[in-house]
Amino acid sequence: MIRPRTYEEAAAAVLACGDRGSIARGLGRAYGDAAQNAGGSVLDMTALSRIRAIDTDAGLVVCDAGVSLHHLMEVLLPLGWFVPVTPGTRYVTVGGAVGADIHGKNHHVSGSFARHVVALDLLTADGQVHTLTPGTPLFDATTGGMGLTGVILSVTLRLLPVETSLMYVVTERAADLDDLMARLTATDHRHRYSVAWIDLLARGAATGRAVLTRGDHAPYEALPRRARRAPLGFRPVRLPAAPAYVPEGLLGRTGVGLFNELWYRKAPRRSTGRLQRLSSFFHPLDGVPQWNRVYGRSGFVQYQFVVGHGQEETLRRVVRRIAIRGCPSFLAVLKRFGEADPGWLSFPVPGWTLALDIPASLSGLGAFLDELDEEVVAAGGRVYLAKDSRLRPELLAAMYPRLTDFRELRATLDPRSVFVSDLSRRLGL
Repeated sequence: MIRPRTYEEAAAAVLACGDRGSIARGLGRAYGDAAQNAGGSVLDMTALSRIRAIDTDAGLVVCDAGVSLHHLMEVLLPLGWFVPVTPGTRYVTVGGAVGADIHGKNHHVSGSFARHVVALDLLTADGQVHTLTPGTPLFDATTGGMGLTGVILSVTLRLLPVETSLMYVVTERAADLDDLMARLTATDHRHRYSVAWIDLLARGAATGRAVLTRGDHAPYEALPRRARRAPLGFRPVRLPAAPAYVPEGLLGRTGVGLFNELWYRKAPRRSTGRLQRLSSFFHPLDGVPQWNRVYGRSGFVQYQFVVGHGQEETLRRVVRRIAIRGCPSFLAVLKRFGEADPGWLSFPVPGWTLALDIPASLSGLGAFLDELDEEVVAAGGRVYLAKDSRLRPELLAAMYPRLTDFRELRATLDPRSVFVSDLSRRLGL
């Protein structure tokens, strides 16, 4: 592990890496092996964490790649600006957000993170720093390129103006998967953010039942009198940490089934106009330190795929198979993606994306997920590399049509394979 504190130290580390190469690492929130490099070096970029410039007139920020989205929110929200895209945790770095080309609940409106990047500085295998702009091959290979084109040093990001740090939230139940998809299709365009929690243990007529949540940034005039005193205050809720030891069976079918039933029943049939903190709307799990412990020592596998519009039957079939298999996932979300992003290995394409956590101890899980991969590939879909830990490499080219271009650019730019990770070795990237 190498922790550079300057751009020059990062360049020296890259030039001095051994035969097993190196890979940049942010805050370690990737679910798979994208920031691991067995036998080689890992560059911990979190010491490069300066916000270098803020243009409040143009809505731009220039920052080091090691700056977290949490820190950006702390600094920018009081100025009336918000990050344009955030995933389910704010504890990711800006460099990681670009490398994985993360998406959030607003992809149908705003696209992925890289769509809001105006420029970035990339350290390549020869020790040189290049300033990249959208629409160029190296920029499009880097956004979503999982750190394999070089080390992102700094990013210029376009921000989103907001009047308050509260969200205006609409919540409703959907009786089944078809009901949910119909509601999403009919109403997504009315809201900036939209996401649905799905009960993947429900079967029969209730298969795919869900709680649909939509949200928009609350305008100042929607705030009650007390909240108007500090409309842009950022005060995330923080609960006690998860216990160090949790019994393995806690999140089995019985436990998750009970949780799902309670969660669905407590959700309102329809609720409009509720105000909610940004942290609660976007990052509820960040309020529980080390929440992953609830899965026990065996941990969990995160699985996320997307299939295009017109492939709804594939989505129905996958949801039915998960329900019949009894995969106990209490964190299962469905979203609609908008226009595809230009990154060669960016995940989103127009259609439906389902993400779920499954206890790794579940019997036969590997073979079952391999079968789901086949369903996804047959429908022209793909899995998310930033969350993958087990995809078979022979399926990758069918999922990502620009894979050959990515490999060719890598071979030209980095002939010695300086930038390498366990993920890149496993998938032949």
